[in-house]
Amino acid sequence: MPALFSDDFMVDFGNAWNDEKELGDALSKIGFNSTIGYGFEGEDKPRGFLKVENGYVAEAGAYNGQPLNWDLRASPSDWEKWCASGLGMVSLGMAYTTGKLKFKTGDYGAMIKNPAMAGPFIKSFSTMGTVARA
Repeated sequence: MPALFSDDFMVDFGNAWNDEKELGDALSKIGFNSTIGYGFEGEDKPRGFLKVENGYVAEAGAYNGQPLNWDLRASPSDWEKWCASGLGMVSLGMAYTTGKLKFKTGDYGAMIKNPAMAGPFIKSFSTMGTVARA
């Protein structure tokens, strides 16, 4: 099983994203295009990335210096917790305000105020949890 945010994990996460209509279809409706990095707090760079084009993951893998629109960081234990149980609006707000989920790049406020983005963002955590990992 791949480790969290490894190349294999990110490819599997990208495939799961594309299979989840509440992500791809929903984000396609707003023409969402972004490169999203995922990693651990305290590290210089993210470990993995997804490149999303028109709502669907077009590229995924280990982070290799790609310019990012979003760079999400948290502790390994928090990522594992969110993979296991997902996040809701309230728990997302708490994770952000308590500093457990950090946006090194990207505008949390703009995203959370836009229901067309907030719903899929929350869904991405439960989708991430469907990926088998070590």
